[in-house]
Amino acid sequence: MNLIEKLGLTALHRLDPERAHDLSIRALAAGVAPLHGKPVTSDRLRINLAGMDLANPVGLAAGYDKNGRAIDALMKSGFGFIEIGAATPRPQPGNPKPRLFRLTDQQAIINRFGFNNEGAEVIGRRLAARSSGIPVGLNLGANKDSDDRAEDFAKVVSIAGAKADFVTVNVSSPNTERLRDLQGADALAALLDRVLTARDALNSQPPVFVKIAPDLSDAEISQVASVARNAGLDGIIATNTTLGRDGIHGSHAGQAGGLSGRPLFEKSTRVLALLHKATDGQIPLIGVGGISSLDDLWEKLRAGASAVQIYSAMIYQGLSIAPRLIQGLDDRLGQRAITLPELRGSGTKDWL
Repeated sequence: MNLIEKLGLTALHRLDPERAHDLSIRALAAGVAPLHGKPVTSDRLRINLAGMDLANPVGLAAGYDKNGRAIDALMKSGFGFIEIGAATPRPQPGNPKPRLFRLTDQQAIINRFGFNNEGAEVIGRRLAARSSGIPVGLNLGANKDSDDRAEDFAKVVSIAGAKADFVTVNVSSPNTERLRDLQGADALAALLDRVLTARDALNSQPPVFVKIAPDLSDAEISQVASVARNAGLDGIIATNTTLGRDGIHGSHAGQAGGLSGRPLFEKSTRVLALLHKATDGQIPLIGVGGISSLDDLWEKLRAGASAVQIYSAMIYQGLSIAPRLIQGLDDRLGQRAITLPELRGSGTKDWL
């Protein structure tokens, strides 16, 4: 982390968390934030994920740039891929403020945003206007007042899916009432059928992922794996934020919403390992949750991830965490004379 980034983080942490979040997006969009310039890459780091060629396996998770306001800048931050959104068919303000809380001592955050976004039409136009470069995905959401949330996911695909390199069905946000009910086997199968039908109607036909919660039981995780395989899904993102509060303390510990950051690491990594076992390693998995160091990144890959995504750690370590982690991964792969395919899933048993 350089001096400019350190000073910037210090200043942002003196502000209300949501205001700081918005200012960071504005700084990136205005070109005043320091950027790496291009993806970190090497022969060891390059992978193919669901048909997409990635310079490296480290991506930015959805939720940071919800409206796609800083796509070009984020594409130059070292990541191998990024994901924006979630986008809903119609714009919506989300839940009342305050709705974002820092748990600094635990390097965690709690949010209850509730899919606040400018809508699929606006976000789709921004996707279409982006520069060429790394793959950019779109996280799909449903409007809070929708009578048919499954249809909402399909609508976002129809409106903006053709502009994205991949789309993610987000049925795991804890901040839209009853949304997680769509993770049940029958509901998820029906939902994915509608989304895949909408995707197949597009000329580009981007890969479709599903993002699941870390709070599912082992049986529910097995059901998700079965549904994903039967549907021909292109990948599973594990995981979203948790409703759990084990070991969490401090003034904001009781706030409603999803917890992310360092405390999520073990729970989300175990879900990842369970999915790898349940899918026999046949479906690409993207590991998310609590990655804040090279060791964390390494363990996600050992647990079965083909690629990973980060977000919360940026709040505490800055945007430069991405190139630091990626370069560290490249160095360690070389030192240990192991390839990414060999590393993937090599430690699954340690997490079960």
